[in-house]
Amino acid sequence: MKYRFIFIISLTLCALSSFSQGLMSEKNNFTKQDTLRGSITPERIWWDLTYYHLDIEVNPDKKFISGKNTIKYKVLKPYKSLQIDLQSPLKITKVTQDGKDLKVIHDGNAHFVQLIKNQKIGNTETVIVHYQGYPKEAKNAPWDGGFSWKKDKNGNHFVATSCQGLGASVWWPCKDHMYDEVENMRISVTVPSHLTDVSKGKLESIVDHGKTKTYNWFVNNPINNYGVNVNIGNYAHFSEIYKGEKGDLDMDYYVLKGNVEKAKEHFKDAPKMMKAFEHWFGPYPFYEDGFKLVEVPYLGMEHQSSVTYGNQYKKGYLGTDLSKTGWGLKFDFIIIHEAGHEWFANNITNKDIADMWIHESFTNYSESLFLDYYYGKKAASEYVIGLRKSIRNKTTIIGKYDVNNEGSGDMYNKGGNFLHTLRQLIDNDEKWRLILRKMNKEFYHQTVTTVQIEDFLCKETNIDLSAFFNQYLRDIRIPTLEYTIKKDVLKYRWTKVVSNFKMPLKVTINNKIQWIYPTENWQKIVLKNNNSIFSIDPNFYIYQKKIK
Repeated sequence: MKYRFIFIISLTLCALSSFSQGLMSEKNNFTKQDTLRGSITPERIWWDLTYYHLDIEVNPDKKFISGKNTIKYKVLKPYKSLQIDLQSPLKITKVTQDGKDLKVIHDGNAHFVQLIKNQKIGNTETVIVHYQGYPKEAKNAPWDGGFSWKKDKNGNHFVATSCQGLGASVWWPCKDHMYDEVENMRISVTVPSHLTDVSKGKLESIVDHGKTKTYNWFVNNPINNYGVNVNIGNYAHFSEIYKGEKGDLDMDYYVLKGNVEKAKEHFKDAPKMMKAFEHWFGPYPFYEDGFKLVEVPYLGMEHQSSVTYGNQYKKGYLGTDLSKTGWGLKFDFIIIHEAGHEWFANNITNKDIADMWIHESFTNYSESLFLDYYYGKKAASEYVIGLRKSIRNKTTIIGKYDVNNEGSGDMYNKGGNFLHTLRQLIDNDEKWRLILRKMNKEFYHQTVTTVQIEDFLCKETNIDLSAFFNQYLRDIRIPTLEYTIKKDVLKYRWTKVVSNFKMPLKVTINNKIQWIYPTENWQKIVLKNNNSIFSIDPNFYIYQKKIK
């Protein structure tokens, strides 16, 4: 997912801050439209998505799109009103079922199709939604997304979509809620003949109409709505075969024609990423659809099997090390972070966007695990610890449910750090790796809740993590260890913690590593001498306060 930080010293990075604007902006007042967008309404719950065929024509000169979406669904219970989402200024022009035009009741961005046919449980039915218009133009993609209508340095149209948080319905009609992923999907995009469209999955065919061409793509796996995209440009293509855990994986790269040689060198991070992440998380989840990196006119996004790239062929984040440790310049941030989402966001997907930490916290930590694989545990730890300077602790990581509300942007760096802390509690790196792999296997191609992830981790670690999760996900305070050393006695306790918080800590006393077990009550250890040296393992994301 898109990633932002605040750095006072850099005007450019300040402008990228997600905490004050864009996707991660705080919102407390919600409207009926927020509820229609963010909840599983009666008009959604009765039907289960099975198939989309999105068939559109894009006219870059006019910034206009038109087409239709064929929607197949299974009837779960009888009902005759079906909610389709499409955001203004786009307009639905017609909806049909079995060749019959249907009445549509419009309520803002929610459109309620009034079905004529009796909907029988177990049947598979189809509606076709026709639409057209001038879609919202992205103001600051990918954070404030929509269609990016740009041109490359040679004057060719360079077009892309991005819509996480904002919603896929900003550019195509769909069931725009994370809980129900379509089982498979065909995407047909017609563009001017001198341009190429790159979308999801595998390219089935190219149909030449003379002045235009239609690119037909097929996605074999379930896909979340915001993972669907259109990328149009004067592209060159090169590829390689990666020998992965499930066999041969097609890895395809689409870049502007003038960038082929530097891309071939720079994109070596892609197979390196695949090797590290298959080690940590298990097989890449979409072998049937392949893996693509696609150059776009914005920073990048985790679009499933078609990760978009705009990091200017630089290491780090636009050439900057976000951790300020040096380790962040060992890899291209966008390749590693956005591809990490193939496991956490695209394989394991949150049901409600309030639980988006499931996507972002694990993927933030994947950056550290990439470093761990190639440069060792010390490098990985220094990197994730270095990211703490950007944590704000102003609002909670979990957002508000049923209103399409994300939690705090701290879900990135704070999320990565509390997972790093969990790794310390497990105190067994191989067990931690197997837990991450099992998570991707157990929740393979599923939408999940925070509670499901909490229960899974409690079971697999055999640790009661309820207070741990409450502290880091549902509270803004950071656990603070107060301690004092007087004469030969060390006293310590937790403060600024939730009820029943008893997280143990690894500490060093006189060069000896040991565990202590603080609670909110003072505890003490008798030391061997009056000049004992006490330190806390910095891998734990806590504050410490020495009382004189």
